[in-house]
Amino acid sequence: MVSSLSKLGFASHVHGALFRPLPEAAPPSPTKRHTKISVIGAGNVGMAIAQTILTQHLTDELALVDAKPDMLRGEMLDLQHAAAFLPRTRILASPDYAVTVNSDICIITAGARQIPNETRLDLLQRNLALFKQIVPPLAKYSPGALLLVVSNPVDVLTYIAWKLSGFPPNRVIGSGTNLDSSRFRFLLADHLEVNAQDVQAYMVGEHGDSSVALWSSISVGGVPTLSHFTDDEASAEQGALEKIRKAVVESAYEVIRLKGYTSWAIGYSVASLVRSLLRDQHRVHPVSLLAKGFYGIPDDREVFLSLPARLGRSGILGVAGIQLTEEEAGRLRQSADTLWELQQRLQL
Repeated sequence: MVSSLSKLGFASHVHGALFRPLPEAAPPSPTKRHTKISVIGAGNVGMAIAQTILTQHLTDELALVDAKPDMLRGEMLDLQHAAAFLPRTRILASPDYAVTVNSDICIITAGARQIPNETRLDLLQRNLALFKQIVPPLAKYSPGALLLVVSNPVDVLTYIAWKLSGFPPNRVIGSGTNLDSSRFRFLLADHLEVNAQDVQAYMVGEHGDSSVALWSSISVGGVPTLSHFTDDEASAEQGALEKIRKAVVESAYEVIRLKGYTSWAIGYSVASLVRSLLRDQHRVHPVSLLAKGFYGIPDDREVFLSLPARLGRSGILGVAGIQLTEEEAGRLRQSADTLWELQQRLQL
């Protein structure tokens, strides 16, 4: 599905007539870095991610995969027609996973949507069947890639992608609570009347209703927020902060109610993860990762949930040793228990 001048009848020697090499020019550098990103699923979320990646010039080559060939070709052409306004990027698209060969990152956004009266387990079983079609071909064509799972429920699907790919756990990452934490910082900044970029705050645990807000780690400009209050003031402030946590959880539902889906915020969130990974920035993001052994989660529980992690070119470089309160650690372990029980029922 790659459009090119050759398909329109232009001969390959035309390029040579337009540009002449310098005399005695050296051959191209063998160390030139070429990056490739593949996005699986060309729906609203997948295309928002693709568009954000393109405008932020995060890759030299972008491959799109979807089961709907006509829609997929339309999305590819629409992006290609913007070439004059974007950094130079080769854009490919095909229902065939061979188009993803030699990817640096494969971003999975495809997933089954919950239908009325369907249980969470039924939804997961359908997504498990879908991931069995997606993950093995990605691992085959790009055995050295990073897998970045965005599809929901993201924590269990990241676990499934890890099992199906055979990749080491540091190279299988879920988008997790990276966006939840961005929403958290925005609402905190609004409450405290400061810039969101000066707020340090994390949501961790399971992505969704049971996510855990780390009150104890909130700081503004490096200053711990709750430490400046008396016990009574801190109690009152935590009441306001709990309302903010609930607003974070409900914000996605509000966007879906108003416009039918979420797209732009997750597009920017995933682009920030891609930048940290591909450019080896060693930045800390709360992402879904193999959490066994951390914060009291038993070593025999292979669950993925979000913890603040340092990201680089090889994926997860390490998990931040944030001090949690007993209540925060307990809620985190409750999330792990819930996910573990659900995974056991999948019989993967």
